[in-house]
Amino acid sequence: MQNHIWGKTLLSIYRYLDRVADAIDSLIEKQAVQTSSMLGNDALTHNTLSLANKIIDLSERKVKLINIKLLTEKALSVIDEKGAKILIMKYFDNASVDEIMSSFSLSRRTYFRRIAEMEAAFEFGCSRFGFPMERLDDYLSTETWIINLKRSFEKGEKLLSIKPFEKERVCL
Repeated sequence: MQNHIWGKTLLSIYRYLDRVADAIDSLIEKQAVQTSSMLGNDALTHNTLSLANKIIDLSERKVKLINIKLLTEKALSVIDEKGAKILIMKYFDNASVDEIMSSFSLSRRTYFRRIAEMEAAFEFGCSRFGFPMERLDDYLSTETWIINLKRSFEKGEKLLSIKPFEKERVCL
């Protein structure tokens, strides 16, 4: 049985991607402003080249997160409209099982079957746009908060919340 781990992971992180990208922008701006005031020993330890490389790395990280956001939107757009709405309510809106079941007049069994079908369709959509699950493993390997979430899905842990900045700081 396939658990659609990457599908669950991408759908769960979607609502945090804008905030993380904004935090990266703030860090880039802060670093750019600070470089103009480097004096003395600070100039030796934080030379222009290393700061430029850190800013480039952060920019690439932001591009990666934007690409994942676009991939999620595109993959949702190619699946069954009703199924996409169910996934959006579950993962983006944090709606309860009962809310979703009543909104779509689904029985409990049908609800869980539809969720599994739509997660599979979502993953297929990701593959269709050049991101099969194996590529996602490699592409997002440096995003610790995303990999930690994926591992919690693999272990079958119930998620209480996602905290992209809890264990790692988005910093230079």
